Amino acid sequence: MKLDAIDRKLLELLQADATTQVAELAAAVGLSATPCWRRIQRLKDAGVITGTVALVDREKVNVGVTVFVSVRTSTHSQDWFERFNATVAAIPEIVEFYRMSGEVDYLLRVVVPDIAAYDKVYKRLIAGTQLFDVSSSFAMEEIKFTTALPLGYAG
Repeated sequence: MKLDAIDRKLLELLQADATTQVAELAAAVGLSATPCWRRIQRLKDAGVITGTVALVDREKVNVGVTVFVSVRTSTHSQDWFERFNATVAAIPEIVEFYRMSGEVDYLLRVVVPDIAAYDKVYKRLIAGTQLFDVSSSFAMEEIKFTTALPLGYAG
């Protein structure tokens, strides 16, 4: 789907606050409400907008500690991956999961209240799958965090 300047502006506004009323969005992009609503629906139908969520303050729900977990494996079979994927999927504290290039095979982002809670996550992770190496790094300070994607590349 080709995005024009109005689509990009709408996405920028919706990424900042998805609860913004259509009339306000329309005024910001120079459209009337109905064409603006249609554009938003088109972006949803095309899968550009994949969902609408509420962002929750991690500190206020007691998961203020972020741990980045690097995983290396000596097994690269589909069966092994399916078991590992199922293990990761069953652990709600793991909020991001990536297959990587380079020396690390997988990178996980885990949110927990403290080191003791992370230790429980770690034990669940290693119990579910055979792993070669697991390395954990605790974030000392969050410098930048955003869910807004850069839209300058969208065309």
